[in-house]
Amino acid sequence: MRLTFSIQRYNPETDVHPHEEDYRLEVGRGTTVLDVLIRIKNEQDGTLACRYSCRSAICGSCAMEINGSEKLACRTSVRKELERHGRINIAPLRNLPVIKDLVVDMSSFWGKVRGVTPWISETSDVATDPRSGEMALRPGSYQFHNVDACIMCGACVAACTTHEVSKGFLGPAALAKADRFLSDPRESPAAKHARLSELEKDDGIWDCVRCNFCVQVCPKDVKPMEAIIRLRRAAIASGLTASGGARHITGFADIIEHHGRLNEALMPLKIVRFNLKRMLGVIPLGIRMLLKGKVPNPFGRPLPGIVQVRSIFAAARLGSPQAGRRRLAKVP
Repeated sequence: MRLTFSIQRYNPETDVHPHEEDYRLEVGRGTTVLDVLIRIKNEQDGTLACRYSCRSAICGSCAMEINGSEKLACRTSVRKELERHGRINIAPLRNLPVIKDLVVDMSSFWGKVRGVTPWISETSDVATDPRSGEMALRPGSYQFHNVDACIMCGACVAACTTHEVSKGFLGPAALAKADRFLSDPRESPAAKHARLSELEKDDGIWDCVRCNFCVQVCPKDVKPMEAIIRLRRAAIASGLTASGGARHITGFADIIEHHGRLNEALMPLKIVRFNLKRMLGVIPLGIRMLLKGKVPNPFGRPLPGIVQVRSIFAAARLGSPQAGRRRLAKVP
């Protein structure tokens, strides 16, 4: 069948703005988008620039935007895209500078990966095998949650809504890489704490808005957002609770434990704490919430089941599901 492919073209040296160009090509049933791009370059327009290497969804070089979503061109079927969208539109990855046409500058991407220290910085005392003297991972001593499957294609960064408005954000790929090293038993506890201390700063783990787009577009099922959530939990468990994001989580849990439901009037106070300037800023919000009925009656009766809720929190602090079940069994 003969199809039209609309490709975004842009050469910074000659073009003021990106523009689209259409190419007509006869394609077969099993043709991929990368097959089409290579044929267009070889048969119709040698000036078209695109990046590819392995053609087997291993290197990540051919990541681009196809019909509005970040995908690997080498594994994207033309037929399926046509059936789903009725067209084939191809553009470079978003949120990264365009070098030419479909080729983007990955320098900032690699810089952020380097920024999370993607290596073991300090080994633990139990990391070295006493027999061989080698630092090795023993079976069953680690769980990387598939983050080591990342091929650094950049699709998650292109889809990231936080990165779209905040270029300093470390991004899903870099933070997923950090989670891989936090899970490595060969790194010392002190080094892990230092790693988390850096990651909880501005543009780090608390800037993710959990839009889940990075999970949707990842071609290797790395689930970067879940890695970021694990980093957040580890930071709180390490006592790093001074940041606004950490205060939001700990404050939320504290309110639920004591009241059995969310008290939206107390929530802002848990976050701003003793910051007088910010405290004054949330007072108008509190008044509007009161008028809208969003503030629970402070003199009202306790919610039914509050004892069970508090027992769940007590069991979680003990870290024992069995203890939690015993406590709940004693509740009348």
